[in-house]
Amino acid sequence: MHVRMGVEEEFHVIDASSGLLVPEAPALSADLPAETFTGEFQLSVIESRSGVHSTLGALREDLAAIRGTLVEAASEHGLAVVAAGTVPLVRGDSLGFAADERSAKMADEYQAVAEEQLICGAQVHIDIPDRDTAVRAMPVVSPWLSVLLALSASSPFWQGADTGYASWRTMLWQRWPTAGPAGVYRSAAEYDAAVRALVRTRVISDPGMVYSDVRPSDHVKTLELRICDACPDIGTVVLIAGLFRALVVDACRAVDSGDPPAPAPDGWLRAASWRAARSGLEGDLLDPSTGAPAPAGQVVRSLLARLRPTLEAFGDWEAVTAAAEAMLTEGSVARRLRNRAAGASWREVALALADSTRGGASAPATRATSSTSEARPSAA
Repeated sequence: MHVRMGVEEEFHVIDASSGLLVPEAPALSADLPAETFTGEFQLSVIESRSGVHSTLGALREDLAAIRGTLVEAASEHGLAVVAAGTVPLVRGDSLGFAADERSAKMADEYQAVAEEQLICGAQVHIDIPDRDTAVRAMPVVSPWLSVLLALSASSPFWQGADTGYASWRTMLWQRWPTAGPAGVYRSAAEYDAAVRALVRTRVISDPGMVYSDVRPSDHVKTLELRICDACPDIGTVVLIAGLFRALVVDACRAVDSGDPPAPAPDGWLRAASWRAARSGLEGDLLDPSTGAPAPAGQVVRSLLARLRPTLEAFGDWEAVTAAAEAMLTEGSVARRLRNRAAGASWREVALALADSTRGGASAPATRATSSTSEARPSAA
């Protein structure tokens, strides 16, 4: 099998001494290659784009080298970077927005929602035959996306407090008008018409503001996963990429067969995401096979069993299973962060997150080359 994937990772920029989130992404971006790194809506966030790869091993090497480049550049500015849904230390006043007309309009329209968009995610792009298939595959993969969210959950802390959630980023993200389930469409034309109708409402300004859990790319033939927190450990990102690729491949087969499963109701999908954001891997998840709650380990293993033939076809079964079982044993990132935070200051927690992010980095000179000459994926 030859189905390629790419990853976009968002990173918080923090002061390397205080651990405080700072609006220094533009200064950092200026020292980095524009084809790999870009600024975001908030001035405290920088995004990286991997190459496009056919194997999880090549993807891991690329992500490690990208982080190495970013970590080195940050250190030269007295900064550090954090790959997590949120960071615990944020000052009270605005950190500012990108200096372009679109960002200014968003800041003015969305007010506090925009001000508090101090979150980071990891997006995965998977090759898809065409946009019609991508659109029809969305409801097939959607019931399992909450499991991927639970695996990524890394944002229990917000503004110097424990929120009680494994992914508080999800709660902040869902306040945008287009966040959540992707919906059900018969074709790319029908999907595009629905997006144009949304833009005409002027609640959103352009198709790039469709923030659904999964969406077809506008400019490359991929299906994009958007539900996950950024992950301190590169291994978690690679695990999620492997699982999502298998989900997408199986969904395309179901669409091609002409008999895909009935879509789950939006209400159930929202409930499943909330459950995953609330408890991560430490409580129940909603099991798409039954619609009912079940222990997280049982649901994760159910997903693995479902995807085993496809994971084996890619040569991913052993690596993906080992990574998933390790997470189930060790607990979610959120639980590990809480354990680390016990008796520590918020500054120490923020810097520990930076250390975890740095831990998977490799020297910039070892950067893996893309396994394709095609352009890198890019989210709007």
